[in-house]
Amino acid sequence: MKVRVLGCSGGIGVALNTTSILIDDDILIDAGSGLGTLSIEEMASIRHIFITHSHLDHVAFIPLLVDTIFDRIEEPIIIHAQEATLKALREHIFNWVMWPDFAELPHPDQPVLAYETLLPGDIVNIGERSFQAIPVNHVVPAVGYRVEQNGRAFAFSGDTTTNDTLWEKLNNHDNLEFLIIESAFADQDIKLCQLARHYCPSLLAEDIEKLRHKPGLYITHLKPGEEDIIMSEVRSLLKDWDVEQLKGGEEFEI
Repeated sequence: MKVRVLGCSGGIGVALNTTSILIDDDILIDAGSGLGTLSIEEMASIRHIFITHSHLDHVAFIPLLVDTIFDRIEEPIIIHAQEATLKALREHIFNWVMWPDFAELPHPDQPVLAYETLLPGDIVNIGERSFQAIPVNHVVPAVGYRVEQNGRAFAFSGDTTTNDTLWEKLNNHDNLEFLIIESAFADQDIKLCQLARHYCPSLLAEDIEKLRHKPGLYITHLKPGEEDIIMSEVRSLLKDWDVEQLKGGEEFEI
């Protein structure tokens, strides 16, 4: 399984794109502006998109994707997400006001987009790859994902703050090779993190003690311009961990 980070920033700027992770060549986790780094041919290979939550930095490029490749595919792209997330997409984006409803286009009998509802805890198998939706703690209903193939796995927290569910679900398995986890702001913004339900370094350091595994950690969703201070604080608090800042364009193979 190949994992390619298309975007992982908490905002935009030169060389910065928001969250989107490509699994092999046919599955996305989230569809932020990082999706726009793919070629048209690469976009046309996408068959499934697993969405963590409804916020714009994680879904903004779905409309542009389907508009770009609708005449290049024969089967609809399947959006996997919680019902609240799908409802937000249908009502606020694919509503004929913000964007055409591609669940009906180019023809209602052959749309370019289809929806499948995920419940927290659900596992979706696509070929040899499994995607487990893990409920997390954000201001809208949100999940992270544990992705496994042939007994090897990584996990992605999505957007979250202090919680028990992520760690409990990861602890239920025997292996975890690496964990992509957010720390959106520096500790000086801890009140904002608590209000917006994100991690900052101190909140993450407290919570990760719940994890019985010790995978490599990749920090994602950092606020643009504050990357250095966030990473300095994370490394200071997690001295015994292998910690790196996740970068757009990185590739992993597990």
